Amino acid sequence: MPDKFVCDTSVIFNGLIIDLIEDGELGDYPEIFIPNIVVAEVEYRTNIQREIGFLGLNVLKKLRQYHNEKVIKLSIIGNRPTREEIKMAPGGELDALIREDAKKNEAILITSDRIQGDVGVFEGVEVMSVKEKRGPQEISSLSLQFLDFFDDETMSIHLKPDLPPYAKKGTPGKWYLEKVSEDSLNKHKIEEIAIEIIEHVREDSHSFIEIEKFGAVVAQLREFRIVITRPPFSNDIEITAVRPLVNLTLDDYSIDSRLHNRLEKAEGILVSGSPGAGKSTFSAALANFYAKKNKIVKTLESVRDLQVKPEITQYTKLEGSLENSADILLLVRPDFTIFDEVRTTRDFQIFADFRLSGVGMVGVVHSASAIDAVQRFIGKVELGMLPSIIDTIIFIEDGDISTVLALKMTVKVPHGFRDKDLARPVVEVRNYISKELEYEMYSFGQDIVVNPIHPSERKKRKRLDDYYNKNESKNEKIGLDVDIYKQKLIIQADPEYASRNIIVYANEEPVFTGSLSRNGSINLSLTNKDGKKIKKEIERNKEIYGKLK
Repeated sequence: MPDKFVCDTSVIFNGLIIDLIEDGELGDYPEIFIPNIVVAEVEYRTNIQREIGFLGLNVLKKLRQYHNEKVIKLSIIGNRPTREEIKMAPGGELDALIREDAKKNEAILITSDRIQGDVGVFEGVEVMSVKEKRGPQEISSLSLQFLDFFDDETMSIHLKPDLPPYAKKGTPGKWYLEKVSEDSLNKHKIEEIAIEIIEHVREDSHSFIEIEKFGAVVAQLREFRIVITRPPFSNDIEITAVRPLVNLTLDDYSIDSRLHNRLEKAEGILVSGSPGAGKSTFSAALANFYAKKNKIVKTLESVRDLQVKPEITQYTKLEGSLENSADILLLVRPDFTIFDEVRTTRDFQIFADFRLSGVGMVGVVHSASAIDAVQRFIGKVELGMLPSIIDTIIFIEDGDISTVLALKMTVKVPHGFRDKDLARPVVEVRNYISKELEYEMYSFGQDIVVNPIHPSERKKRKRLDDYYNKNESKNEKIGLDVDIYKQKLIIQADPEYASRNIIVYANEEPVFTGSLSRNGSINLSLTNKDGKKIKKEIERNKEIYGKLK
C-alpha cells in the first residue's frame, strides 16, 4: 500500500507539499489527502483577494495535475467547515478537525505549523514537520520574471493587462516613461508574475509582506518595493515594482562645511520635496551618516524600503498603528529616528512628541516647497513650539539639495506693522546659507500668518508706490499687491495708508470700497462676492489698484 498523508493549510499556502513530492520524500506514488477544511480556507482567502489564497489555489491545481499524471493519488476528505467552526478557527478548532481527519484515515499529518505539529504528537497522530526553505540566495541570482523588465537605468516598472510593460527610467527628478516592449501582457501572464513574486517573498528571509488588504498587497522583496492591486480596489490587476536606483552618501550632495556642521547639530530636520525628487534617498544617506557617527539610529516607516546599514533597525506599524510603534521605540531610546513619511495628523503629533522627548528626528514630508513642509505642521502643533520641534528644513529637488531653511523664535513687531504695541512672538524662517529672512510666522487674531519677506520685491514695490503716492490726492492711484493664500485673498497697500478707506479698481472700474487694516491690508474670503470678483479680474490680467475714498 502507498504511504498516506494528510496536508494542513500551512503546507498548501507555502507550497512545501510540492517540494516534498518532487524531491521524492513521500515515496513512490503517495496517497495525498486534502481535507475539505483546507479547500474552504484556500477558497476563502482567494475570494477576499489575499495573495496567499492565489498561492494556495495554484498548489491545489498542481496537486490535481500530479494526480492526473499518476505521480500521486489525490483524495478530498472530510466535511466543509460550518460557520460556527470557522468562527472558532483562531482557537484551533479547524486544525483539530484536520488532525481528526488524519486519525480517521490512519495517515501521516504533514505540517509546517509548530503548534499544529506539537498538539498532533500529543494526541498520538503521526506527524511530519517540515520547515520553510530560507536560503541566503541573492536577488540578482533569482530567475524572477519581473526582473527582465529592469535595466541599470530603471526606477520602476508598471504592468497592466492588455498593455505593453512600461518603465520609469532616469534619476530622481529627471525621469521619463518608456515602453519596455511592444508586446502587450495578458492577464494570465501578470497573474503568473504576481504569484511568483509572492512565493519568493515568503521564501526569502530578507523579504516580507508589508501590507495585505482586500484587493492590495505591498511586498518588500530585498530592495524592491512591489505593489500588487486587484479588483475591487483597482479596476484590474496591476503590478508596480520600485527600486532605489542609487545609494548615496552625504558627500554626494551639495553640502558645504556650514551645512555639514548644521546636520551634525540639528535634531529636528524635515526632508521635503515632491514625489520622486529623492527625499528617501537623502534620508537614507543621513541615517547612515548618523550611524557612522556611532549614534543609535532607528527608522519608523509605513513601508520599510529605506536602504540603510544593517545596524539600523527598521520599524513599521505595530498591530496596524504607528502610535503603538512609537510607544516601543521610545523605550529603545534611539539617538535619531528617521520618520518616513510624516503624513497624517497623528504622524505629526508623534513626530512632535518624539522631538520634545529629546530624540533627534528626521521627518520625510511631501511638499511643493520648503515652506510648505513647515506649514503642514501649522494647526497640528502650537506655533510657539514649532522651532523646538523643527530647526532645519531641507528641500530636495532633482535629486539634490535645493533649499535649506532654519527656524528661530523671537519677539518683534512683524514686518509691515508700524505700531510698536503690536510686538508679538514671531517665528523667523531664514535661508540657512544666505542668512536672509524669507518668512515670518505669527498669530494674527484667530489665524496663523505666514508672511513672505522678499527684500528685492519690497524695494521694487516701494519705488512704484512712491511714484503713485507723491500726495494723498483722491485721484492718485495707490499701488496694490494681491496674493492668494489658501482660501483668502490678501490685498496689500503701503503701510502708510493703514486704517484708511479706499476704493479698489480693476481697469478704471470700481469693484468695492473697504478699510485698510493697521498694516495696510484687506483680507477677503474667496467665497465672498468681492473676493471672487477681484480673483476673476486678476485672471483677466486687469490692473488692480486703489484710490482714497
